[in-house]
Amino acid sequence: MAYSKLEYIWLDGYKPTQTLRSKTKVIHDFSGDLEDAPIWSFDGSSTEQATGEASDCLLKPVAIFPDPDRENGYLVMTEVLNADGSPHESNGRAHIDDEDEDFWFGFEQEYFLKDPSTGLPLGFPENGYPAPQGPYYCGVGADSAFGREIIDEHLDLCLKAGLNVEGINAEVAAGQWEFQIFGKGAANAGDEIWVGRYLIERTAEKYGVVVDWHPKPLGDTDWNGSGMHANFSNGAMRDEGGEELMTKICEAFADNIQEHIAVYGADNDKRLTGKHETQSIDKFSYGVSDRGASIRIPVGTVEDGWKGRLEDRRPASNADPYKVAAQIIKTVHSVSEKVAS
Repeated sequence: MAYSKLEYIWLDGYKPTQTLRSKTKVIHDFSGDLEDAPIWSFDGSSTEQATGEASDCLLKPVAIFPDPDRENGYLVMTEVLNADGSPHESNGRAHIDDEDEDFWFGFEQEYFLKDPSTGLPLGFPENGYPAPQGPYYCGVGADSAFGREIIDEHLDLCLKAGLNVEGINAEVAAGQWEFQIFGKGAANAGDEIWVGRYLIERTAEKYGVVVDWHPKPLGDTDWNGSGMHANFSNGAMRDEGGEELMTKICEAFADNIQEHIAVYGADNDKRLTGKHETQSIDKFSYGVSDRGASIRIPVGTVEDGWKGRLEDRRPASNADPYKVAAQIIKTVHSVSEKVAS
């Protein structure tokens, strides 16, 4: 009898930053279709999502991908429900108010790879620091790139799984890397980022390496932090565009600073300092090709007649992409509502 191994992936209830959990379900004669992946229970008392006397929570499959690292395997992204079938309070995906696939997202997911024996990023000596930032961004060579075998394997796995991964690169700090994923709609984009995060976690696990999602793991030092820059557009931005529209959108973000910062990741104040290619968390700015701004207007957008995308550079590497994308959609829609009124 044929069997399949379904890896159910979910987000736990830890605060302020949720982490990934997963477990395997073996199903005989599985079709491979999402609708045939059953709802499954788990012990929520072990993940900060229930109490011991009422511990059952449910996993509802929402997206499925082939598991390229397991024979007859599937990666099943799920959202957490209470025992009565209602969305759990930790379930950011189910609380998306406005799912609009007219919105396209390109997330630039940064992170550090760390040696668990030292607690330091790959490439860092046990005492002191490596050479200052400069040679590591898109670096080549054993003294500039650390952990490339892990990164290349992760890229291959993402592509084989069918994720819309658009590239990888070494980032500004030693041991820091990035992958980029494209998706349409807050839920779809979020599914792909979370599965991409799961795959790098599982790949690094094989090498005995830790993935650090903290936005400023090296503290108050002269080293970059990690973000999850959110590139976004909707049909009006792509098809009509214009400097006036793009400016109105940027100004709408300026009017909703706290709403965005609230879902842009814990400890983001340690990263958004006005240094290391960031704007200060208590300020807002936008500008063409300005990587020190809150929102960068890509030069390509301007050259294309002010049509295309904008980049919100504030989301932290540990932010929930479901919540980030949903808030972006809400703010951009507010511009249309003002025009209509």
